[in-house]
Amino acid sequence: MSEDILINVTPQETRVAIIEQCIVQELHIERNTSLGLVGNIYRGRVCRVLPGMQSAFVEIGLQRAAFLHVADVLECANSDKDKEKTIQEVLHEGQPIMVQVIKEPIGTKGARLTTQVSIAGRFLVYLPQQQHIGVSQRIEDEAEREFLKERLLKLLPENRQGGYIIRTMSETATDDELLADVDYLNKVWSNIQAASHGAADRSLVFQDLSLPMRVLRDVVNEDTDRVLVDSRETYQKLLEFGQHYAIGAVKKLEHYQGERPLFDMYHVEQEIERAMSRKVEMKSGGYLIFDQTEALTTVDVNTGGFVNGRSLADTIFKTNLEASQCIARQLRLRNLGGIIIIDFIDMDEDEHRVAVLDELKRALAKDRARTGISGFSALGLVEMTRKRTRESLAHILCEPCPACQGRGEIKTAQTICYEILRELLRHARQFTARELRVLASPKVIDLLLDEESQSLANLSDFIGKPVSLQAETQYPQENFDIILM
Repeated sequence: MSEDILINVTPQETRVAIIEQCIVQELHIERNTSLGLVGNIYRGRVCRVLPGMQSAFVEIGLQRAAFLHVADVLECANSDKDKEKTIQEVLHEGQPIMVQVIKEPIGTKGARLTTQVSIAGRFLVYLPQQQHIGVSQRIEDEAEREFLKERLLKLLPENRQGGYIIRTMSETATDDELLADVDYLNKVWSNIQAASHGAADRSLVFQDLSLPMRVLRDVVNEDTDRVLVDSRETYQKLLEFGQHYAIGAVKKLEHYQGERPLFDMYHVEQEIERAMSRKVEMKSGGYLIFDQTEALTTVDVNTGGFVNGRSLADTIFKTNLEASQCIARQLRLRNLGGIIIIDFIDMDEDEHRVAVLDELKRALAKDRARTGISGFSALGLVEMTRKRTRESLAHILCEPCPACQGRGEIKTAQTICYEILRELLRHARQFTARELRVLASPKVIDLLLDEESQSLANLSDFIGKPVSLQAETQYPQENFDIILM
């Protein structure tokens, strides 16, 4: 399937859109004030060891301490099963330690760390502290996996240092390209070791490539038709980088010089706006509702205005099939990860359920992130997971609404009126004042003057003090103040 990659660069941020068959499938955004952290290597300092959780917190110079679990500590992972080491045996507070970020800080959680360093190249991932030769899980054919392992072992010297993971792109790589990748990765590791010796605690030792370079290294493949870049400086940097490390991608690079902004030309800005919406319309007339929470994401499927089926069961089946494709695309577009619960419309026939599940699996097969589906639960819900390594699109571009504090809804004007009446009674009992003045939004004040005017008059008589009202156009509906006069 052919694809185009668009790279939009401004002084503030870099955005990448991956387009397949004229439809935006993925969006990546990197703010220049906080470049991506995954892959970066730091000289950190252990600030706290938690034996009960078999983990530690490590300060690496970020706003929040990062998290290191025992499974990600090299000494513990390599210990014998009979003599498994605990976190307190290998780490102590104040200990300097070299760590690599494997997951970005998300929400209130700090970055996730490992001491098992890995360095990504175009065709291989280098594991300098291990001797293991592995193959990407995306290569499923066992014969192909064994062939790639044997091929790499023949190219490597017998006295090699470190292990490798063979990436999917290596299937089409020549021997010379693989050897060039090995040489590049060894040089990077030598530079990291040299930099780490003189590095101060809580400092950056190695920074992974910028977003455009990572795209050239990791995303561009034989299916990629063009890589359009709207910045001459970035285009030149990518040309130089490609000529050394991704020669096959160089001929696909193009400097976009059109009058219209690149993302406007390919309708990407519209897709970004749609990806912020809770409701997603489908072509048939059905729609999806996405709700993202701290713990999981829920997706609700609805038929909406779709009535073209031969029967109700047929309408439901066709809606669910279309939803499977749409959900897979939206998960990539919004970069939703963690636990995902999909509430398909109830289907009575088992063969329809199997077909919908198969369609969802086929659609998710295109996803670069690792996914897992556990099938329909007893309640008819599909439970799945998608690996989360960075913030979702909504978390990057949005913040909690100041009016509703992120709830997605606000209290009614009537509810606020009753809160004001209770607060007036509380103030009258606590403080001595000639008069009480209420400052609130115009809608709330209108309600107090109209439907709730009798309640306000009764309260004023009960507390023995006049109550005046003042509308404040700048007040959100939930906000109000009571002033003692």
